[in-house]
Amino acid sequence: MAPVKKVPYDATLMVRDCCLCLHMQRAARNLARIFDDVLRPLDLTNGQFSLLMSLNRPHPPAMKDVSSLLAMDRTTLTAALKPLERRELVVIEQDPNDKRSRLLSLTPAGQRLLAQAFPLWVQTHAEIEKQFSPEEVDQLRQQLRALS
Repeated sequence: MAPVKKVPYDATLMVRDCCLCLHMQRAARNLARIFDDVLRPLDLTNGQFSLLMSLNRPHPPAMKDVSSLLAMDRTTLTAALKPLERRELVVIEQDPNDKRSRLLSLTPAGQRLLAQAFPLWVQTHAEIEKQFSPEEVDQLRQQLRALS
């Protein structure tokens, strides 16, 4: 049997210090926790807020458009929609122009909940952005868009 090749500990330290994926995941988890805490009184997660907000459009979007916006595959989006559908916050209907496609829309209850959640998001977002100059925040958004 061949000897086990080990990765040196210095490599672990290098990844810890410079891995973009690791730092992005840590920042994303921290931001998610902050928004989850703020939205918890409304029985919403940050992901559910983003999903509801993505449906806040003049016309119901197709599932494929929402999955693209949120960078989710269809299966993950379907699973994320189920609890919102059970709470009667969203409706999933067949597209009359394409029987294979589904259209997603907010119910009046979903619109009311989103109207309650949005000011909490605005306030929390402003608190987070205060840590940076406006230029830094704009640059960060631009860099994140480039990565996605």
